[in-house]
Amino acid sequence: MITCTPLKTRQMFMSNLLTNPQKRYLKGLAHDLRPTILVGAKGVTPSLLAELDAVLEQHELIKVKVSAEDRETRDAWIAAMVEGSQAGLVTRIGNTAVMFRRSKNKPFVILPKA
Repeated sequence: MITCTPLKTRQMFMSNLLTNPQKRYLKGLAHDLRPTILVGAKGVTPSLLAELDAVLEQHELIKVKVSAEDRETRDAWIAAMVEGSQAGLVTRIGNTAVMFRRSKNKPFVILPKA
């Protein structure tokens, strides 16, 4: 299991990779998506990060559902996934986070200009 430290603020996520218009656009695209990755009681493990990397490479925009006991643990797990996958956090609502990372092989989501 990967150790996670709680964040002081939610703004510390790697959200600076995306501008606000890009985030709004991606939120609209992600609205109808179902969670692709489910994080359970074991938390963020190396195998989960490997699966997350593969799913981001294939889909670029995904939803992740986190089942944590408290808010600090949930925020720490989401931060560990964002850092481990080098993805941008589009939004987080409750137990669900939306993440985006451009595919290296076949990018298909076209972002609006910054």
